[in-house]
Amino acid sequence: MAFSAGNTGGSGAMADINVTPLVDVMLVLLIIFMITAPMLTHRIKIDLPQPTNNPPPPVENPPDPITLAVRSSGQFYWNDQLVSEEQLQQMMTLSAKKNPQPELQILADKTAKYQLVATVMADAKNAGMEKIGFQPPRGSGQ
Repeated sequence: MAFSAGNTGGSGAMADINVTPLVDVMLVLLIIFMITAPMLTHRIKIDLPQPTNNPPPPVENPPDPITLAVRSSGQFYWNDQLVSEEQLQQMMTLSAKKNPQPELQILADKTAKYQLVATVMADAKNAGMEKIGFQPPRGSGQ
């Protein structure tokens, strides 16, 4: 409630509403909406699988998955065999040409650098590997 400051003969309450706080709140909301509106229109293109009525044909005798361990020391193990990065790329290229293609399951140590895992994934994609999965790190309790 506001009180009048003039000499109008009494000390009664003013009947006017103080709109200054309302205007301040509205201006802040306007600024927030002006900033966030362009962010809401930014779109990210994602290729999602499309539904189909025809299920894929079952694969007879699917190949065993390939386990690729990425150690924190930078070493790579292809099905428990130590390989260099060049050998790894060659083995990925050969595996990608197989029909049906085996799944590549990446098993990275908890302390392995992200760059190593990202490099392995990029190499697998460049080699033509289509089925890439991940296993939980050893010692994670899962």
